Order: sequence, then structure tokens, then C-alpha cells
Amino acid sequence: MLNIGYIGNGKSTNRYHLPFSLNRDELNVKTIYARSLEKAEWERVPGVQYTDDISSLMNDQDIQLIVICTHTESHYNYAKMALDHGKHVLVEKPFMLTKEEAVSIFQYAKEKNLVIQCYQNRRYDSDFLTTKKVIESGKLGDLLEVEMHYDYYRPEIPNAVSQFSKYNSYLYGHGVHTIDQVLSYFGKPDRIHYDVRQLLGPGRMNDYFDLDFYYNSLKVSVKSSFFRLKPRPSFVVYGKKGVFVKQTEDRQEEHLKLFYLPKGHDDFGIDLPQHYGVLTYVDDDGTYHEEKVISEKGDYARVYDDIYQAIVNGRDKVIRDEETILAMEILENGMKGCS
Repeated sequence: MLNIGYIGNGKSTNRYHLPFSLNRDELNVKTIYARSLEKAEWERVPGVQYTDDISSLMNDQDIQLIVICTHTESHYNYAKMALDHGKHVLVEKPFMLTKEEAVSIFQYAKEKNLVIQCYQNRRYDSDFLTTKKVIESGKLGDLLEVEMHYDYYRPEIPNAVSQFSKYNSYLYGHGVHTIDQVLSYFGKPDRIHYDVRQLLGPGRMNDYFDLDFYYNSLKVSVKSSFFRLKPRPSFVVYGKKGVFVKQTEDRQEEHLKLFYLPKGHDDFGIDLPQHYGVLTYVDDDGTYHEEKVISEKGDYARVYDDIYQAIVNGRDKVIRDEETILAMEILENGMKGCS
């Protein structure tokens, strides 16, 4: 049994972590720390201790893993505190503020012989897993271009922000999802072209980005905007023999927002036929095909499975340090043109 303590009692902990960590028999959520328990907006989980005393969390010898679900500015200090108390650590994304912080904390964890990693749950999005399955089927032929979109129509968010912040930017907050997907599957690119904008003008929020990752003849594009009234397809993959279009994104978040949770619901996050992507290709005999592709099942709990195996059984981390460090470098480079 792996005992877990959380730092933070907001949306991150309650929406994106607890529904999954509470759904694994080998995990036990023991304690949740928050600076103020009186202002809590989420119902308490039965059987879980709540505290506003950080020392009681850190000094609890039963707790082996600390999960940090706070603002990015506090990630480094909380992670170091947990490591100093002999705890393994899982940190929400963005992992740290800078590449330098990421390199430092990974090195510190190695010196302590402890595990620390980033919570890159979007590796287990249904649309991403399905797209990988289609690519690996070989039906598209040699890959030419991949487009990944993460769009919203939420103009009220950038309109409400009157000052520029590098670390509270759209790229840091949302690009970190799709950038990790690219790096985890395609690896380190030969080069990257950055187009990171502030559509409302200088001194305002970064609300748009378009990053192109080049791998020889393959281009992988990550594109997002707060001003897309009609979102672009989640994934479009072009090969020499065909194209795959996945219009809709993973449904886990949709269900989480409705409090339709994975425990007790076998259909949690599962695509219906109207959500399936369409694969169009020409086979080796020159025959044209167009077919729907049944979506793979997404499951954010697999991040917890991964870190459990790393801590308890000594397996290599699935979310590798060098991938997280490279992602931080890309985020920093992307924001250089904004002010």
C-alpha cells in the first residue's frame, strides 16, 4: 500500500487527482493539506484527514508520496521540503517555473535516492492514445504532418487579465499538455518554430500559440487559442497514403466536470460512436478505404500506476526527467517574445 498526502485542496487535487488515486486498491489517500480549511469549496472525502499544519503532513512517517497541486510558483519549495522529509514527490504541471529549477530538483531527488516526477496525465488522453494506435497501424504510410489542437472560446479569460505574466500564460498553462505528448511520442525535435502571441496586444495575457516541431521531413504542430468559437479537430494526421481526423478530445474532463467519476462507472470517459475518429487511406492494392476508428480508453490513473511501480518496485519512470526538462526549456523559449 502506498500512502499519499496532498498539498493543495483546490480544483487540481479534487478534480484531476482524487478521482483516480481513490480508484486504485494499492493507493491510500491519507491526508490533504490546505492553508485554509475554512474556505474549502470542495466536500471533504470520507476517511481522509484534512490539516492546515504542513509539518504534520511532512512529519507523518506513514506517508510515502507527496502530491503537489498548488500554483507553479510554489512547486520548487514544496518539492524540496517533501524531499527533505524523505518523501517521494509527484508535481502538477507545469512542473517548475524554469528549466534550471527542474534540473536542480531532479538532481536533489537523485541525491536523496527519491522519486520525483511531473503529473503528465494527458499522455493518457483517449484521443492521443487513439492517434498513436492509428499511426502504428501503418495504414497512413510515412508520416508527413501532425496537427494537435487545444482550443477554447473563452474570450472573457484574456479580457479579464490586464497585466502580462510569463508563468500564468496560456503556453505555460495549456501548451504543457500537448508539448509533453509530442516529446513523449516523437522525441526531441531537430528544431522548433515558435509563434506565441498576445492577441489583445502588448502587456496583456498570452492567449495564442502555434509551435512547429520538425523531425526530418515530419512536422508536428501544436496550436491553441482562447478565441476559437468552433474548435479545430483535436488531431489531424497526414501520411503519404492517408489521413486520420479525430474531431473530439478525450472525455474524461467532460465527465469530471459533471462529477461523473471513474469509480463505479465503467463508461467513464469512454467515447461514443459519434466521437470516433475517421481514417481515410489507400491500401497497397490501390483500394480506397474510409472507416471509423473505435477510440482507445483514456485513464489518468495510469500516472499513479507508473509512479507506484517506480517507488514500490523500482521500475524506470515512464515520464522521464529529460522529457520534463526539455518541456520546461520549450516553455521558456516560447515566452521570450512576449512582454
